[in-house]
Amino acid sequence: MKVNGVHYRSIWVEADGRSVRIIDQTRLPHDFVVIGIETLEDAARAIETMQVRGAPLIGATAAYGMALALASDASDDALEEAALRLRRTRPTAINLHWAIDEMLGAIRNQPREDRVEAAFTKAAALCDADVETNRQIGQHGLKLIRRAADAKPGQRINVLTHCNAGWIATVDWGTALAPIYMAHEAGLDVHVWVDETRPRNQGAALTAWELGQHGVPHTIIADNTGGHLMQHGMVDLAIVGTDRTTAQGDVANKIGTYLKALAAKDNDVAFYVALPSSTIDWTIADGVRDIPIEQRSGEEVTHMTGRSANGEIVTVQISAPGSPAANYGFDVTPARLVSGLITERGVCDASREGLLGLFPERREA
Repeated sequence: MKVNGVHYRSIWVEADGRSVRIIDQTRLPHDFVVIGIETLEDAARAIETMQVRGAPLIGATAAYGMALALASDASDDALEEAALRLRRTRPTAINLHWAIDEMLGAIRNQPREDRVEAAFTKAAALCDADVETNRQIGQHGLKLIRRAADAKPGQRINVLTHCNAGWIATVDWGTALAPIYMAHEAGLDVHVWVDETRPRNQGAALTAWELGQHGVPHTIIADNTGGHLMQHGMVDLAIVGTDRTTAQGDVANKIGTYLKALAAKDNDVAFYVALPSSTIDWTIADGVRDIPIEQRSGEEVTHMTGRSANGEIVTVQISAPGSPAANYGFDVTPARLVSGLITERGVCDASREGLLGLFPERREA
């Protein structure tokens, strides 16, 4: 996608084949800053501090983190230690563990002298595959937006999204936003309601920023506004992403997603979840019971960062002094509230049979 008219991926390697670069998402939307990832610890810290975030991008960053670790020490012990360090960074996003397992499978049986090259090659391949996967998700999701447009010819299509599942959360294109970008480029009159997504404001800061960079009409709304809009017929469909999807079709996404799904169900608004198959955890059936939910610092709730009137980036406290804060990073939306899952292989029901219809090879797993 584009920033100031220039194409970027969210993670890339320079021409030397070893210098890894990311966009520091903690500086957006006020400053566009590219930083280098030079070591395993740099990669782990970038994930933990949310300089990179979004399940697919977390996986891609972990892959390059392992390659950078091997560049310093290509031993078996270093390989296993790198995997352990990266697994500890974020508990909810299954792409993290999937990418690490993919890297281990590509490296473990390589001679020590070949491991660094194999690691960087595999990490690059995972990134390229993510871009293609998201492009396919976009094409399948575009059909749903076209269907909504056909139902109200000549009128604007309003799509609601929560958090950020755009290109900045993946390597390129995005998941939930990929169909929107394709609809916009196809000339459809599409408008996006962008949930602010407290407490880190990924919607107001990141989704709005990237939609604006690409010229997609959008409006930021407070998190509690979506139900009102749905009651008044101002939302045609909702599309969100997911950090982990169970084999039964439950989805874990940024906190607040469950409430939007409830409102959509009550107002007969289609609620879709876009995801790459790497986000499916085939070992888990009950998402509410079995998906680990990350709890982050309460300071993310009690404080907010933004640009002051004089242009300075400042962090201020917005809560009553001394009051504790709970900060659950995700919630789980049961499959019964999901209208369909948009994957790289097509759209299916949010159910075991729906997923197995697209991924029949998992019947043998």
